[in-house]
Amino acid sequence: MSDTAIKIENLKKQYTLGAIGGKTLSADLNMWWAKVRGKENPYAKIGEDTSNYGQKFYALNGINLEIKKGEAVGIIGTNGAGKSTLLKLLSRVTAPTEGRIRINGRITSMLEVGTGFHPELTGRENIYMNGAILGMTKAEIDSKMEDIIEFSECRQFIDTPVKRYSSGMYVKLAFSVAAHLDSDIMIMDEVLAVGDMKFQQKCLGKMDDAAHGEGKTILYVSHNMTTIRQLCSRCIVLSHGTVIFDGDVESAIEVYMGENKVSNAETEIAKVKRAPEFSDHKVTMTKLTVDNDQGQYMVGDVIKGKLFVDSPETIDDVHLRIIVKHADGTPITMSTSSSTVSFNKGENDIDFVLDTSMLAPGRYNLGFVVYNVNEYGTDQTLDGVHSVYVFQVSGGDGFNNNMEWKNKYWGYVLGKELEVK
Repeated sequence: MSDTAIKIENLKKQYTLGAIGGKTLSADLNMWWAKVRGKENPYAKIGEDTSNYGQKFYALNGINLEIKKGEAVGIIGTNGAGKSTLLKLLSRVTAPTEGRIRINGRITSMLEVGTGFHPELTGRENIYMNGAILGMTKAEIDSKMEDIIEFSECRQFIDTPVKRYSSGMYVKLAFSVAAHLDSDIMIMDEVLAVGDMKFQQKCLGKMDDAAHGEGKTILYVSHNMTTIRQLCSRCIVLSHGTVIFDGDVESAIEVYMGENKVSNAETEIAKVKRAPEFSDHKVTMTKLTVDNDQGQYMVGDVIKGKLFVDSPETIDDVHLRIIVKHADGTPITMSTSSSTVSFNKGENDIDFVLDTSMLAPGRYNLGFVVYNVNEYGTDQTLDGVHSVYVFQVSGGDGFNNNMEWKNKYWGYVLGKELEVK
């Protein structure tokens, strides 16, 4: 295990659903006797569904992982997938039901804002307390104190009880402590969501230095795919307590976003739930058809399609707007028609040609908006849908001199060829 930081073998964590116990021995006996007789729980609240009480639930169900020293690993998944449970087990906050965890090194964890802080102690006192918990001496903590305070941007409040800190100040100080105290493994659970954007970038830079410069192991849970891309070289996707993907970041994000399949040549959008800004629509987009039944395009290709719209009345001077987003939801670009069409009462259609030559290889989706301009020159939305067509762009032979395109560094938009003399 010399080069292994964490090894997890058949890890399971089981919980019991519903309220457990009646708080007194007599209450527990009454509840048990009612259950034996097939009666309702006498202590259940009125209207409360207790049908699932006592059922077993696996938050984690057979996790097997090995993480090397110096790796920066992202962990993603939907809410309830088991991400936080996994980190709590690694941090020894709770014990596993089955399985084994082997950890080679000292762990610093931030599972929520202000983890390990005592509200009545000052920021400085909490730094000493956290260092002592990690097994550091006072002299070691003293040597790092100024760096911790400077990085946290909380110098003015460092001798104030942390119960008076804002959530942003909490996370700044907590992250600064976790990043500077001597530890081999850093565990972060969505902690940067509270801090401001400038501090988030500062923290990401610090974690990147810790992983690649100091050889620390990073486990980072986040729903922000941009920060996952910036920091991590490996990504794990959890679903219902199991690992469904373990590999490179871009592939993991595609699995997480559920984009393993592109759209068909024909997409029904009449019943697609409209976002709040499109809920009060005057017309209804009903169907989308495209000329490519595979949803696969090469760099430089165009997307040709037809949008069908049902209108309750005649409407003139209608524009079409197409919004392009990456598979992770990042807005990429927008195209709007300069020419207009007219809608008759009943079914109508709009033919369009979308130039995708600016898109780098990757997976994208399209959203559509139809609108007109009122007498005051203001856009008036008639209907709109987000992300209803998914397609894949590939580089092909000779793309950009066969260079591997990395969205982490260069984004999603292709620059025009340089002219040099």
